Amino acid sequence: MKFSCEKYLLQAACAVASRATASKSTIPALEGLLLEAELGLRVTGYDLRKGIYTRVEADVAEKGSIVVGARFLGEMLRRLGDGIVTISSDENMNVKVKCGRSEFNFIGISPADFPELPAVDGVNNITVPQSILRSMITQTIFAVATSDARPLYTGTLFEISGDELTLVSVDGYRLAKRSEKIEKGRMEDCSFVVPGNALSDIERICSDEEGEVSVAVGSKHILFTIGDTVVVSRRLEGEFLNYRKSIPESFRFTVRADKAEFMGSIDRVALIISEKNSSPVRLTFSDEGIECLCLTPLGKAEDLCSCEGSGEGLEIGFNDRQRQVHLYDPARAPARRRLNKKKKGMKKIGITTEYIKLDALLKFAALVSSGGEAKSVIAEGRVSVNGEVCTMRGRKLRAGDAVGFDGETVEICRVDIDEN
Repeated sequence: MKFSCEKYLLQAACAVASRATASKSTIPALEGLLLEAELGLRVTGYDLRKGIYTRVEADVAEKGSIVVGARFLGEMLRRLGDGIVTISSDENMNVKVKCGRSEFNFIGISPADFPELPAVDGVNNITVPQSILRSMITQTIFAVATSDARPLYTGTLFEISGDELTLVSVDGYRLAKRSEKIEKGRMEDCSFVVPGNALSDIERICSDEEGEVSVAVGSKHILFTIGDTVVVSRRLEGEFLNYRKSIPESFRFTVRADKAEFMGSIDRVALIISEKNSSPVRLTFSDEGIECLCLTPLGKAEDLCSCEGSGEGLEIGFNDRQRQVHLYDPARAPARRRLNKKKKGMKKIGITTEYIKLDALLKFAALVSSGGEAKSVIAEGRVSVNGEVCTMRGRKLRAGDAVGFDGETVEICRVDIDEN
C-alpha cells in the first residue's frame, strides 16, 4: 500500500475516526485506525460498540490497507510539519511515513485483525439538516445519565411520529425534550435509543453550515451519514420512560426571565459557597422579581433578577449539585446553535509552569465556568486532548498539547517570564 495526501486532511480524518477507537483493549487492532487506500483513503475506528469512518482525498499509488495505533499516529501527525504526507506498507506490515525531511519506520498491525463494522439494512431512514440535529442533541444530551445503574438512560430516545422527530433524555433528576418537523425520509412511526457517547461524537462532527444527516435504522444498529463521515452505533435495548406522563399538562406558575441576567444573579450569590460550606441558593419568586439569597458562615449574598409573571412568594432551594444539574446545564444549552454563524477556531493559552491539569485549563481558557462543570464534561467524554477523547481531569498538559471542547480548540504554549 502507498498513498499521499495533505497532512491537515489526514490529521483531521484521524482525529474524527479516533473517537471510536478503544483506549485499552486485549485486541490491539481496536486501539488502532484502519487505513484503506483504494479510490481514495478511508480511515476507520471501531471499538465493537461504535464505529466511525471517514473518507479523504488521496493520491493512491498502490492499493492496500494497514492498521496503525491511533494515539501514535495522531501524535506523529501533530508534530510533523505542513505538507504532503506519504504512507506506505509492505506484506510484512512494515510501515513508512514520510513528510518533508521527517521519516518514520515502524511495524503496523494486520488489517485481518481489524473487526468488520456491522451492516445496517437502512430500510427505514430520514434526513435532517446538520444544524437542526446538532441543536437537538445539544439541548438534550446534558440530561443523559452518566451512571450505568440504568444503562438505557445513558442514551437518548429518538421518537418518530408522522413528520415529527423528538429527542428525549432523562437521568432520574432531569428530563430534556426537543421536537422538530422532518421533511425528508421514509420511516414508519418508531422509536429507538442511541448511546450518549455516540451522540456526543455526532454533535461534534455536525456543523452549523448547510448540509444534511442521513439516519438509517436497523434492527440492532443505527447509522448516521454526515458528509464524508459515517457513524455506526449499536442500539440500547429496553423500555424507555413514558416521558409524556412525567411532563405536567399545566403549571400553576409561569415566570419568564432573561437567561443571562438570571444566571448572572445565581453566579453572584454563589460566590460565597465553598467546598466546606455548600449552603443552598434560595430563589423566591415575588411580584418584584426573582430574589436570590445565599447564607453561609462566610456571610450573606442577595441579588434580584427582573422577570415577567409572579410566583406569589414561591421559594425554591438548590444545593451546589442541584444548582449545576437543574440550572447551569439546561441554561447553557443554546436555543438555536444555527443562529451563530461565527466559526470557532484555534486559540492559544500561555502557561508559565511546566504543565497545567486538564480541568484547570478548561476554567483558565473560559471554556467552562466552574470546576464542577469541568469535571462533568470530562467525565462525559466531551473533551479531547490531541484529537483523542480524555476522561482524566488530572491529566497533565504541556506546551504543544491541544485541547478540544464544544467545537473550540485551545493550544498550550509556554510563556517565559523575564525576571529582569
